[in-house]
Amino acid sequence: MTQTQPLQVYIDFLCPFAWRGVELALILRETRGLNVQLRHYSLVQGNHPENPDRKQPTWWLTDQTADSGSDMQRGSLAAFLAAHAAARQGEQERFTFTVELFRLRHQDGRALHDPTTLHAAAERAGLDAARFAQDLQDDAGLRAALTEDLRAAAALGVFGTPTFVLDGANAAYFRFARLPESPEAAHALWELYVQTLLNDARIETIKRPR
Repeated sequence: MTQTQPLQVYIDFLCPFAWRGVELALILRETRGLNVQLRHYSLVQGNHPENPDRKQPTWWLTDQTADSGSDMQRGSLAAFLAAHAAARQGEQERFTFTVELFRLRHQDGRALHDPTTLHAAAERAGLDAARFAQDLQDDAGLRAALTEDLRAAAALGVFGTPTFVLDGANAAYFRFARLPESPEAAHALWELYVQTLLNDARIETIKRPR
């Protein structure tokens, strides 16, 4: 399949499966030149008891204060806002920041609600540190950008991360257990996913027993 529109990937920094999805997207960007657009979906919001219908949420993560809720809620909000701050330096910077923040969280075990984790990701990504710190102060602007992502995710019916959206709004949650060990393995995994998603059988669930 030739991807003519940006490949959208809905992610949540809390999720190790989303991390693997972003690493897969990184390989596709670097080896195939695939245009990848990162979008945000909040697992905290989607699974909140006040939101029985994910398409019609009444409890919004962006309405919550930075210091309220659980570590997961505070960390998720902080990470999302920081990613939007990084995006102001460019899409490449945003993508690199996202990859580094996922690695800090899921490889190194760093806490997302700790500001030092966010700044470490910015440093690893080569961001302008002063500008990043300044952009983080625009809380209202960053929340507005995040709300756009969350509204788009709700309209699409996203329920988990990573969710990949192909041309024509073909979308599916894609959870896999291990990162591909080579670009060739990543390409094979991606082709398998695309063929499954676009198959006329409309396969909806493949899940291994435990």
